[in-house]
Amino acid sequence: MLRERVSSDIYVFTSDLYVQATAGVVMTSRGAIVIDTLPFPEEARLMARFVSQRAPQGARYLVLTHYHADHTYGAYLFPSAQVIGYGRCRELLATRGEEGLAAARAEAAELDDVVLRLPTITLDAGEMALRLGGKTLRLLWTPGHSDDMLSVFVEEDRVLFAGDTVMPVPTIIDGDLEVLKQSLEQIARLEPETIVQGHGEVILRGEVQETIRANIDYLDTIHNLVAKAVAKGRRRETLLTIDIERCGLSRVALNGQAPNLHVANLLTLYDRMVQHAG
Repeated sequence: MLRERVSSDIYVFTSDLYVQATAGVVMTSRGAIVIDTLPFPEEARLMARFVSQRAPQGARYLVLTHYHADHTYGAYLFPSAQVIGYGRCRELLATRGEEGLAAARAEAAELDDVVLRLPTITLDAGEMALRLGGKTLRLLWTPGHSDDMLSVFVEEDRVLFAGDTVMPVPTIIDGDLEVLKQSLEQIARLEPETIVQGHGEVILRGEVQETIRANIDYLDTIHNLVAKAVAKGRRRETLLTIDIERCGLSRVALNGQAPNLHVANLLTLYDRMVQHAG
């Protein structure tokens, strides 16, 4: 697990075990605010230990950006924190989340002790503010990767924890391409100085707007290429020839997993367009 400091009291933790998943901690004079957790207990425990050592009051709040397993499985290791999420996140954790955890336990014994924690504080539209110990966090609904996605903007530091709204390869398998583009435009208007992606490296000042624009351009490109393939009646398999670098992104991102996410995006779009056309 990699730990890095992105401001005087904001830390980012990046998993070595699962596709560079990230989580964050905002330290305040009245305790810590945790943003997401790492998926495997081995790393999530190290994160929880760090919080207990640095914040005598412990973790006061835990914000879940969305319900996906790689961002929520470590929540049980912060038992004193109040859990915050989008209303839909609570619903999805209680249904798909529990089903997914049962299946995951059958494959990974280290998940036997994991217990899902559902948000007890929720928002259902727009945004809400969370204030603690001199820090103001704006929780923004930024769907597109999933219906329940939140981004967290630390106003004093202009650091945005974007969840999976911003990734080295934007993904729409569980979401919607056009909605994700709108959320990316919303993030661009915030003008954050630092973005913590849901996976991958932290985006620093000077690269923020360029990265967001590259993600939007990628989504436009794959939409146009898939739409052309469907209009010409091409088979689904022909999409496998569309290289990610042809669409403007790097194939080496996320420890080489970028091409797999790219292919999943193409096939998802194809299936949706064919179904809509039918």
